[in-house]
Amino acid sequence: MKKIILIISLMLFNIGQAKTFNDSIYTSKNYFKEINLSYDCDACGCAAGNGSSGFESLLNPQFIGIKYFAQHYKARENPFVKDLTQDQYFNTLQLWARVPLTDKLSVYGSLPFHFHERRTMQGDITINGIGDLNLMGIYRIIDSKDNIHQVNSGVGIKVPVGRFDEKGITGVNPSFQLGTGSWDYQVTLNYTYQKNELAVIISTDYTIKTENKKHYQFGNQWNYAASGFYRILKNEKFAFSAKAGWQGEVYDENKQFDEALPDTAGSALYGKLGFEAAYKRFSLGSEVMLPVYSNLAGGSIEAKSRFSVFLNLGI
Repeated sequence: MKKIILIISLMLFNIGQAKTFNDSIYTSKNYFKEINLSYDCDACGCAAGNGSSGFESLLNPQFIGIKYFAQHYKARENPFVKDLTQDQYFNTLQLWARVPLTDKLSVYGSLPFHFHERRTMQGDITINGIGDLNLMGIYRIIDSKDNIHQVNSGVGIKVPVGRFDEKGITGVNPSFQLGTGSWDYQVTLNYTYQKNELAVIISTDYTIKTENKKHYQFGNQWNYAASGFYRILKNEKFAFSAKAGWQGEVYDENKQFDEALPDTAGSALYGKLGFEAAYKRFSLGSEVMLPVYSNLAGGSIEAKSRFSVFLNLGI
């Protein structure tokens, strides 16, 4: 009964956060399988150029599914206003999949649809449309005989499918876009420790961004994360795991005509809490991220909450 109460509490907490967005935390079967590498939401959904929520599907590591990812930021209206009065909401609904090619090699891909909103004193501004296509090859470098340790690496590319609006880069947040307009490249490394009911994942990735046709270049991005998973319940058909951890992001300065632009670099650190449940071939997961530290765009933008939920079908 205690496990059931804990499961219900975690699910209600994540659902509640999706509606209310409390914005700070200052104050037989082996279900722990291979961890997926993070390479999603790379379509300017973050104040500094890209947002990465990561994806961590322990229960169905090979899948096809759909994911919703929401981000909230506070921004300065213009250089003459000190207060952060502008709310910015970046929302993404994406199709994603990870398909095995061999025992060690798999391919990941995602195609997002963005619907972003910026609430200003002069009125609300919205944009929506298809974002950039992400593709990545993932290779398992190390897999110990007892399955306790595993190391995966990946190399990926972002195809500029989403529309880049040159007018949008003149505002406080040049990342209010559907796409970067550039071909970008990513390398990633991921370590998983799993034993009995516990799993620990440590991952890092680096994205190299190139100049687009409008001579604008978003800054390179480094992500790092550590998460712990604990399997609360399992049987032959159902499993439920809780997770908690940290995620950090560091952004270089944006450039235009190869000149660095002031107040475009930054960094942020989030704490996160979530769950994942699986029934047969289906898995449902959700995660809430709240900022511990935020220093974006020279203080002109402040990171607030993030929320994600996904539904996958194992393949």
